[in-house]
Amino acid sequence: MATDRPYPTPRDIALATALLTRLPVPVDPEFAQSRGARAAWAYPLAGAVLALIAGAVGWIALAVGLPASVAVGLALAVQIIFSGAMHEDGLADSADGLWGGWEKQRRLEIMKDSRIGTYGVVALVLSVGLRWSALTDLALSLLPAMVSAALLSRGAMLALMAALPNSRDNGLSRSIGRPTPGMATFGVAVALAASVIAIGPYALMMAAVVVIVGFGCAGIARAKIGGQTGDILGATQQVTEIAALATACALLG
Repeated sequence: MATDRPYPTPRDIALATALLTRLPVPVDPEFAQSRGARAAWAYPLAGAVLALIAGAVGWIALAVGLPASVAVGLALAVQIIFSGAMHEDGLADSADGLWGGWEKQRRLEIMKDSRIGTYGVVALVLSVGLRWSALTDLALSLLPAMVSAALLSRGAMLALMAALPNSRDNGLSRSIGRPTPGMATFGVAVALAASVIAIGPYALMMAAVVVIVGFGCAGIARAKIGGQTGDILGATQQVTEIAALATACALLG
């Protein structure tokens, strides 16, 4: 079985979905081990699959007459449950580590600690609250807004993964490796194109804001720990998703 192809393959989508979600997607272990970062281009599509499921739940809730606030709450619950709260965990760990330690090694130690601190709690409350508020305002465009934000935010995560070195010698990000610039560019292009399909030309402005916020996340990570980790990538996804939804609110709300 040829698993060393340097170009994107359809099986990468299943691998990315299996890695970034808790959806029961069958993946050949040999393929998964050998493919590594070459499948990272498909991360935005894995996010879109998850957003489609969560957004559909929210849309059904709206269709049966539930208030927008409840429907959005259900959609977010599905999104978080089926992602295993992976990105939320990264956000909390990053908030605790980046602002709870005074030097690089201590920050990395805090980020690896499974316990959550004050910064992490505040970050999670703000993340869920801001997403819930934005999506409630976007209830009439709930499904396309969720899909577009999922695509763009994971495109930002992919770009950061390729642009910054690993900050530690172990961990999920290190074990997967870093995608090549070509693979990362392809993945970001896929994310942008699919986002435009999902929500129309508004995606271009959303993407522009995501780029700015993503640069900010990259700058903070480089300054504080010299690069990226899996937690930093998860935090970047969360922050840029909020930025994308906030922009959508300004354009569509």
